Amino acid sequence: MKNEQLSNSTIFPLGNKLEANFIGDAYLQMVFTDPTPLNAAIGNVTFAPGARNYWHSHKVGQVLLVTGGEGWYQEEGKSAQLLKAGDVVNIPPGVRHWHGATKESWFVHLAITPGETNWFEPVDDEWYKK
Repeated sequence: MKNEQLSNSTIFPLGNKLEANFIGDAYLQMVFTDPTPLNAAIGNVTFAPGARNYWHSHKVGQVLLVTGGEGWYQEEGKSAQLLKAGDVVNIPPGVRHWHGATKESWFVHLAITPGETNWFEPVDDEWYKK
């Protein structure tokens, strides 16, 4: 996805800029917050090139549905996986991981997140550039 096409290429609005637990420009538009029937929040997360979240885990797990651009997903102790539109990531409970955009592309995904998120340290530039 080209940067100039971002505003016309996402399904949902860009949303509010995220500050805590993110490096670079990332935005969140909550899509679903009603606790019934799913008991899971659904957020549309948009990352500018190079933006990413901190290492974190989810008590119940998380599912990512990639809707645009290119990004990275990495579980602790494993190699990073390149993600593109149409990819689905099922993240088990308690698995430390991070996700974010590649250096050259915006990255957009829907995050289905039941339960709580535990935030850890940032994914610093040295780690990200690996």
